[in-house]
Amino acid sequence: MGLVDLLIRQAHLQPERAAVFSGTSLHASYGQWAARSAGLAQVMRQAGLEPGDRVLLFMRNHPRYLEVLWAAWWAGLVVVPVNAKLHSREVEWIIDNSQARWAFVTRDVAPDTLAGLARQIDIESAEADELFAPALDAMDAPVTPRELGDLAWLFYTSGTTGRPKGVMLTHRNLMTMGLTYFVDVDPVCSSDTIVYGAPMSHGAGIYAIPHVMAGARHTVPVSGGVDPAELFALGLELGPLSTFAAPTIVKRLVDHAQDHGISVQESARSFKTIVYGGAPMYLADIQRALRVMGPRFVQIYGQGETPMVATALSRELLGGATHPRYLERLASVGVAQTPVQVRVTSEQGQDVPLGEVGEVLVKGDSVMAGYWRDSHASELAIRDGWLFTGDVGCLDSDGFLTLKDRSKDLIISGGSNIYPREVEEALLTLPGVAEVAVVGAPDSEWGEVVVAFVVLQADACLRQSELDQHCLAQIARFKRPKHYYFIDSLPKNNYGKVLKTSLRETAHLTATVKSCASS
Repeated sequence: MGLVDLLIRQAHLQPERAAVFSGTSLHASYGQWAARSAGLAQVMRQAGLEPGDRVLLFMRNHPRYLEVLWAAWWAGLVVVPVNAKLHSREVEWIIDNSQARWAFVTRDVAPDTLAGLARQIDIESAEADELFAPALDAMDAPVTPRELGDLAWLFYTSGTTGRPKGVMLTHRNLMTMGLTYFVDVDPVCSSDTIVYGAPMSHGAGIYAIPHVMAGARHTVPVSGGVDPAELFALGLELGPLSTFAAPTIVKRLVDHAQDHGISVQESARSFKTIVYGGAPMYLADIQRALRVMGPRFVQIYGQGETPMVATALSRELLGGATHPRYLERLASVGVAQTPVQVRVTSEQGQDVPLGEVGEVLVKGDSVMAGYWRDSHASELAIRDGWLFTGDVGCLDSDGFLTLKDRSKDLIISGGSNIYPREVEEALLTLPGVAEVAVVGAPDSEWGEVVVAFVVLQADACLRQSELDQHCLAQIARFKRPKHYYFIDSLPKNNYGKVLKTSLRETAHLTATVKSCASS
């Protein structure tokens, strides 16, 4: 059994059920979706694509994204979804590394012909319309058999420390993730609707799997991205939405609700569940989100190497304000999801005592098969079945994991370890601070010093001395930033993650400072 069987099952059970929407306009029923994917799969096989061949998706969010995914799996192929904001040269490197043969694109993302492909298809072209012609009898269309251990999804990491690595995800990895969603994240039923505002090349697209399992509805906003007003309105039309979002997107939704006076009850009519992850959610931000929009939220922690599956902080735990350690739990990323084990270890690989900081390790059926064509990196990342995540955190006696930072983000100043997130959390409690990112900058005396990049709220005017005094009241003196830079916005990638590598490169330069912010 493979991922394609999930769609075939729904097409058998409820072929007329509405499945895929563009905004509020119906794009395909489950029967039509299966027929189009089966037809495309047949075309790809007839063109010479063989089981295990790679098919690249370089496109904005689009209803046909889902049809390509399941067509590839129908033909026994491997999908290579890539970030829609990558430069064509970066994509060509991935094409070469993955040896992808075909690519499906949108012209706004890929305006030129990509090198190294046998065929490139614009999914909004007349050529694509022919390729997506429904199979006459999808239910009898041959399925290329695949085993659970076969490769299904080749995900390229962001490559912040060099060339990206191809994370090999099998049908078992993704089936495990899909089933785990029901147990640890959110029950799904056929009346639910998932909206793809965040990039479908990443976690948002992967969450299509549990929603196909349930026979739920899928919609791509007409904008193709995150427009809070559009999403709130879309939920009112289609019923409360479920979505995956980075914390920066959550903040935009909460800002919109607050700015437009949308009550908790009104938010519930637009959103059923907002799953957040992929970057730190600061304590002050989740407290405000719960206050403004109510119990809509679930936090997950995972990596591309264990997709969406490591720990979860459930709706119930987020709402458990009467627990004596509620704030500690709220600042955590929750407890191990059902199919995995989580450990925190020293550099020597030994479990550290509860409460002490070490590297986070994960083991289970969600953990990748390894890195594509990189046995050395695979051996370093997976040892005795344990994935060494590179994240730093600690466990408490109840199994709650609190992340400190990525190991590469750790700042060592004068021999003392400083975790940027702790400094960021402190600064975000100061009224007037909208966003903040903390990095280390080289220093001849201390080795590194703490530098904070601060984005103020629109009507705020803060001095560096005020930030410094606030930090001294919250954290130890040695952890406080030595320099503050006021900037208009933090650099982020297409998934909403702050690009700290970019900030490190500019930490020694004079940042754009608001005239009111000089001390």
